[in-house]
Amino acid sequence: MQAAVLRRQASHARRWLVPMIAQTRHLRVPDWVEPCDKFLFRHIGPDPAEIQTMLRTCSFEDLDDMIAKAVPEDIRLRRTPHLDEPLTESEVLERLKQLGSRNQVFRSYIGMGYYGTLTPTAIKRNVLENPGWYTPYTPYQAEIAQGRMESLLNFQTMIQDLTSLPIANASLLDEATAGAEALSMCFSAHNHKRKMFLLDSRCHPQTEALVYTRAKYIGAKVIKQSWENFEFTSDVCGCLVQYPDTHGEIHNIDELVAKAHDAGALVACATDLLALTVMRSPGEFGADIAVGSAQRFGVPLGYGGPHAAFMSCTEKLIRRLPGRLIGVTRDTHGNRAYRLSLQTRENHIRRERATSNICTAQALLANMAAMYAVFHGPQGLKNIANRVHYMTSALADSIADCGHAVNNDYFFDTIKVTPVGLTQDHIMSRAHNLGINLRQYDDGDVGISLDETVTTSDLRDVMSIFTESGIMEDEDANARLSNLPRRRLGELERTSSFLTHPIFNKYHSETELMRYCKHLENKDISLVHSMIPLGSCTMKLNAATEMQPVTWPEFANIHPFAPPSQAQGFIELFEELARDLCAVTGYDAVSLQPNSGAQGEIAGMLAIRGYLESKGEGHRDVCLIPESAHGTNPATATMCGMRVAKVRVTKQGDIDMDHLREQCEKHKNNLAAIMITYPSTYGVFDESVREICETVHGYGAQVYLDGANMNAQMMLCRPGDYGSDVSHLNLHKTFCIPHGGGGPGMGPIGVKSHLAPFLPGHVMTAEGHKFRQVSASPYGSSLIMPISWSYIRMMGAEGLRMSSAVAILNANYMAHRLKDYYEVAFRGKRGCVAHEFIVSFAPFKKYGITCTDVAKRLQDYGFHSPTVSWPVPDSLMIEPTESESKDELDRYVDALIQIRHEIQEVMDGKYPQDDNVIVNAPHPQTFVLAEEWTRPYSREKAAYPVAFLKEGKTWPGCGRVDDAFGDKNLMCSCPPMDSYDA
Repeated sequence: MQAAVLRRQASHARRWLVPMIAQTRHLRVPDWVEPCDKFLFRHIGPDPAEIQTMLRTCSFEDLDDMIAKAVPEDIRLRRTPHLDEPLTESEVLERLKQLGSRNQVFRSYIGMGYYGTLTPTAIKRNVLENPGWYTPYTPYQAEIAQGRMESLLNFQTMIQDLTSLPIANASLLDEATAGAEALSMCFSAHNHKRKMFLLDSRCHPQTEALVYTRAKYIGAKVIKQSWENFEFTSDVCGCLVQYPDTHGEIHNIDELVAKAHDAGALVACATDLLALTVMRSPGEFGADIAVGSAQRFGVPLGYGGPHAAFMSCTEKLIRRLPGRLIGVTRDTHGNRAYRLSLQTRENHIRRERATSNICTAQALLANMAAMYAVFHGPQGLKNIANRVHYMTSALADSIADCGHAVNNDYFFDTIKVTPVGLTQDHIMSRAHNLGINLRQYDDGDVGISLDETVTTSDLRDVMSIFTESGIMEDEDANARLSNLPRRRLGELERTSSFLTHPIFNKYHSETELMRYCKHLENKDISLVHSMIPLGSCTMKLNAATEMQPVTWPEFANIHPFAPPSQAQGFIELFEELARDLCAVTGYDAVSLQPNSGAQGEIAGMLAIRGYLESKGEGHRDVCLIPESAHGTNPATATMCGMRVAKVRVTKQGDIDMDHLREQCEKHKNNLAAIMITYPSTYGVFDESVREICETVHGYGAQVYLDGANMNAQMMLCRPGDYGSDVSHLNLHKTFCIPHGGGGPGMGPIGVKSHLAPFLPGHVMTAEGHKFRQVSASPYGSSLIMPISWSYIRMMGAEGLRMSSAVAILNANYMAHRLKDYYEVAFRGKRGCVAHEFIVSFAPFKKYGITCTDVAKRLQDYGFHSPTVSWPVPDSLMIEPTESESKDELDRYVDALIQIRHEIQEVMDGKYPQDDNVIVNAPHPQTFVLAEEWTRPYSREKAAYPVAFLKEGKTWPGCGRVDDAFGDKNLMCSCPPMDSYDA
């Protein structure tokens, strides 16, 4: 019986896999195919029969014929680079278990901004492990993102309340990056005229390193000293202090703030959210900016990330605030709605005038932290904080009683100890034997930071480390804990209230929280509903098997500064991932540190600058950037101290080679680099890419290739082979890390060998380099890298090649079906698009219909719109990815065709230009079901324009948002409860 089942499974696998692999001549057809659990079946949407149908529809003989027409011949691979044979889903999980077993999960009391935390299971289950929360895109389409924007508004309100500052953003990448952004805000607030920035010597080392990295090329001068010695001259733009500081001490900074403000300087304060529930807040001192991490609000350590940083500020700095800002507005029906506010600050608009290139936030992690505050409420957070503080106080008393010197007068959860009678090595050895990590100082001191995970048994173990014998009996430990120790907050105890809004005082039972999470989730469109064909953003399958290890404790519970010997499983995984990324890209080395594409861009450009400086060519500071470049490219170049020179593109979307040569010649003495995107942002493989690289190299400059579109190139062509020197790789695009509603992201960089010595270092590692660090932790967002590792290991070389080929096929199939209804703006020289394509809506503008209107109308069909008006105005850029089935592609195309018919009805005068189903879109359920209906079209036409919607419809969360009203009436925190009644 079992043998018969296996024969049937093997037969099914051969029917599916062999025809698919045989589509390309260069793919090896195995003699025998494993009968079950082939991940390739799960990842690629169309089956072989559908692939054949789509090929015939587009007049391709086979996938090889399509590749020959889409990808320039002179860059195509002639042989497939080596990757390990693909593993099945069960095998990859077994391998990850083996790697995880090589990690040692110690109790880490190292602190430095990273703490053990207890993720409520209800949040872990309903948010972190829920594809309805981790697969949506950044909420640029507000009407179908109301749920997660409400949650992000909760996050902003939480930060505003705890820091006592009126404006907060919807998260940044990590605390150190937020500290560097604070420097940029202070610098730009004085129009770059004040050059000096004062840095407290008791900031966390990783924050200090990123401040130095940011300052080096923007023209700021950092002066590091203890804040008591700050001198606020007329050239000081601002300062950054840590509160509590990295050693745990808390200080009254009233005088510091007064001195700074008297001199016209700004004060930024790096702080701790849990501490602020019981300590005075930065805003109460008068600080202008507060930054920090929300990690300890329920987000696992994860060997460094991903974690949500925060930044809050005074109202006068709001237009300099980096990242995203959720605001409250109204929709066209007068109902409350949420949206991204102040969008003119977005860097794809400001380009080289931007003060930040942050394009990825940490939305998923910010939502976890917000839900943590919602679940616990203000009193619950105070209880957690008081318990941590009292346990730290008891520990300090115990250590002092043992004869050691506790160096803190006032503290919250961290103490710095000078051992007496015991050496630091002796203490660290005892701690290691108990499975405990403490902070080790160069001066021989020991740091201890407690957190909410600490039990009385844990505390007894830590106490015992400092006794003469190394043992503390239970009776002694109980005696020390039986009496409430004195508080060590001095005059800094918090008396003001926080989190008073009902949203933080309502959902404390798991039943209520579960329903609230589902209520918000139901307002959004994610990949659980339908395809999200965002050009340049690659919203592909985030497979459950890839996601599963994220919550395993052997990966989730390791401190980023734990000794490397405790993270050998992680390190082996990193080495294998870096090796595989080199094989896919043709580069010689990879750094996994950048924790977003934006940070990857900075790391790559810093590598170029470091290389040029090592050759005595530090004067080279001109970066060529095509007009079609991603918006972060010019911002990154500017942040790295480069002058941006634009390069024109042709009407076909290719880089204008004549203009490129002109610009190279014009700037030949100072030319540092060019930043290009490939395939181009116009959705074609530029035939001249090899010539572009050779031309730029001929002038002694480097080629930075933006890796956002790597999904079109896997095992078809490699940037490192056709001339690029460095690329960042969006693991949250090509390599399956989910977008999380606007983050997390990962942007590791690959480089050729000559740039390898200039890859990012880290202050907490032996090879640290403070001018090249780009992330708070040595390996960025380590916890999500098993996702990309798993994807590559399950697909193998043949699977990756098939992924790119099918991604290109899906795009060409959609473009072919739409060509008779819309103008496909750009095609390659042989009539093919790449993995994405642009549809122009300019011809309909004279009839009062824009691409934005069509984007909103797509919401009525249950779809997220493609990328709107970028890189070409009045267009949609469509990228279907390889994960979508032919049925889903057809549903989306059918929706666009039906919308074209609706446009024609307006063009023919059947419906007025200012009152039709498109310009009034989207149509929320409350509007369609309203008693009164005054539109010239029917309710059914508004809500059910195609038959498949009657089987199950996803409704937009609100009517079209009013951006103008939101900008004029800016509100970026939870609205008062009486507005809910209104």
